[in-house]
Amino acid sequence: MAYITHQQLLDRPGSRELAEVASNEDGDMVPYELMALTLSGGDRSAFNAEQIANADAALARIDDAVADADGVIDGYLRKAGYTLPLDPVPRLVVVWCRAIARYYLHKNRRSLESDDIIVRDYKDALRLLEQTVSGKLSLGADDDVVETGAGMPQVITGSRRMRDALRDF
Repeated sequence: MAYITHQQLLDRPGSRELAEVASNEDGDMVPYELMALTLSGGDRSAFNAEQIANADAALARIDDAVADADGVIDGYLRKAGYTLPLDPVPRLVVVWCRAIARYYLHKNRRSLESDDIIVRDYKDALRLLEQTVSGKLSLGADDDVVETGAGMPQVITGSRRMRDALRDF
């Protein structure tokens, strides 16, 4: 199960960016409209077989980047004690997956790292994953964390009080 859907990728960063970074470097770029239809599962019959094959190859590269991003996220969350895969996927994890996958897709990007938004988002995602591992950040109120240690004692409420239970001894 991927932490981000094709539709979420279509929404942001969008078909234009994905077509530009996922198209075969030696071939024609996948038309933006075709990339959008490929991501959304729409009707691609207006395009020729070669264009559709290029779009499918681009989608495979996108899916590979998402799978790699999922692996990074799972590596951190497993260390933090989460039950994997996360289901439902918290919105924050979708953001992390998008940032990491975009970074992987832009591997040949030439820009200054200090002012590159894709690098910044990637580093932010890793930093927040590290904070999750250290317990400084929660994925939300419905965290599904498996206790790895003895943990804290539990208080169970009921009608018997401790002094009543001691009378039995």
